[in-house]
Amino acid sequence: MKVLSRLGSLVRYTVAYAAITHCTFEYIGDFVLCKGPSMEPTLYSDNVLLTERLSKHWRTYQPGDIVIAVSPINAGQFICKRIVAVSGDQVLTQKPIPIEAEYSGSKEGAADKKKPVMIKDYVPRGYVWIEGDNKGNSSDSRYYGPIPVGLIRSRVLCRIWPISEVTGL
Repeated sequence: MKVLSRLGSLVRYTVAYAAITHCTFEYIGDFVLCKGPSMEPTLYSDNVLLTERLSKHWRTYQPGDIVIAVSPINAGQFICKRIVAVSGDQVLTQKPIPIEAEYSGSKEGAADKKKPVMIKDYVPRGYVWIEGDNKGNSSDSRYYGPIPVGLIRSRVLCRIWPISEVTGL
């Protein structure tokens, strides 16, 4: 009987701690492991970040914030990017060169590389424009346009790993 009592107590504490942990990571903040080169030189692969989810309730996202968002082209993937513009801001960006033009060897693709086409647009209400710090190696709003604010999962507070590079972002 004593064993069952202890087992019941252990199960209750385990469920309580699991619920507290889940709520903390789902509603307050969590840890994120970065993968990929799109945010270099600010963040590198295998950096661990501390993120928070509370400030969206009393503060709007600002240009310069680094956020974790659901990828608009692959909902099963999260992306880490910097907010460049918010609702109502004007963005001026270089039109991406189609992959076909890069590999076709045509003169048309070569001419586009010499004279980049700049596009001026405005970020619609409820959207943000995100870009990676490594512009040459980042799939971001320059390719898929502004993303809805609802896709943003959390805002990065600081890098906590590697220890030698702990810093607020």
